[in-house]
Amino acid sequence: MKNNFAKNKLIVVLGAGESGAGTAVLAKYQGYKVFVSDSGEIKQEYKTILEQNNIPFEEKKHTEDKILMAAEVVKSPGIPDNISIINKLHQKNISVISEIEFAGRFTDAKMICVTGSNGKTTTATLIYHILKNSGFNVGLAGNVGKSFALQVATEKFDYYVLEISSFQLDGMTDFKANIAIVLNITPDHLDRYDHKFENYVRSKFRITQNQTAEDALIYWEDDPVIKKVVENKHLNAMLFPFAMEKHAGTDAFVENENLIIETPKRDFRMKTAELSLKGQHNIYNSMAAGLAAMIMDVKKDDIRRSLADFQGVEHRLEYVATVRNVRFINDSKATNVNSCWYALESMQTPVVLILGGTDKGNDYSEIENLVKAKVRALVFLGIDNSKLHMFFDDKVDNIVDTNNMQDAVNQAYNLAISGDTVLLSPCCASFDLFKNYEDRGKQFKEYVRAL
Repeated sequence: MKNNFAKNKLIVVLGAGESGAGTAVLAKYQGYKVFVSDSGEIKQEYKTILEQNNIPFEEKKHTEDKILMAAEVVKSPGIPDNISIINKLHQKNISVISEIEFAGRFTDAKMICVTGSNGKTTTATLIYHILKNSGFNVGLAGNVGKSFALQVATEKFDYYVLEISSFQLDGMTDFKANIAIVLNITPDHLDRYDHKFENYVRSKFRITQNQTAEDALIYWEDDPVIKKVVENKHLNAMLFPFAMEKHAGTDAFVENENLIIETPKRDFRMKTAELSLKGQHNIYNSMAAGLAAMIMDVKKDDIRRSLADFQGVEHRLEYVATVRNVRFINDSKATNVNSCWYALESMQTPVVLILGGTDKGNDYSEIENLVKAKVRALVFLGIDNSKLHMFFDDKVDNIVDTNNMQDAVNQAYNLAISGDTVLLSPCCASFDLFKNYEDRGKQFKEYVRAL
């Protein structure tokens, strides 16, 4: 995609994390004037990147006079759309876009893009694993791995697998996914969408905009939300639905304990028992990844081998240790209720469940039946656990409150009996007690290993 802006114009980057720092470097490489502004403190690793590239920046403030001089603004996905400086940019008709949109202008690589409320990281990483093992010159970016913009600036990949959140899609206008994957859509981040689910759904389906008849949309056809949109929205791309059972037109499904993929050109078959990722949700992730690989003409043996030896994603149903016959699973990436549902659905033993954090308007009724069926005890981990108590107090006998990870791990271990699983699957964001979900997961692993 070609850039429409003259090279000497000013690009302002709001937010100086992985996305923002990478965007600033790419803009500088492309000949723009660049200014980076972060309302918080910038991590030293990103300051170093900016300093090495002679990019001016500010932290702990937004200087409006400088920002409002921009020809275009690239906003980091974590910054809400309704803050004062964004409103002023809109009032001046200054374009505000995402890193994905900006970086896409400077590469002709093919884009395999994954979105959904759950399973994005696992599926994107699995597709990357398949393609890399098959000899493709491919990068992994978006909401996972290194900045997409930085890779466009410093690498020369022919393909990118991008995990794209709704926040990143909100800042996308001309970017196009050659293969778009929509895994599922359940309520999440509604605080950013005026608490309207339909706004969030519309945001997710921006992944299909600009697609042509040469492009592909892979989607879970049993998701009622996705199904309704596909039926009512005029989509230009070729459609590749997947489901657990075969319907008319289903391209990937399970039959007689085989994962089967049927595309117009080729068929693929593999025993579900041979898949490295376990649980029903991971069969869906494997279907989506397998479909993408088949569309890209990856050799069947390469697909089969990669689906069998993939190691999974840190903080997503990650096995940590077994201590005196109690298994510990780190699912810190489960920042919404539906993610926790998938985690509980895959558990084969009684569970001590660690829940809590920053509530995003959660509806815990989605996991109520699984909690009643599988959970022996609950450990609440948060500054304010009142909403959790309101919902669960009359449903689970053993509930303990904690406000730090060491106490949560110790309490969970004490509540568990031999053969149980202690599952950290919080349903909530991490920002009340932790830097991010990675910090939460790392602390969990640290204290488990100290038992």
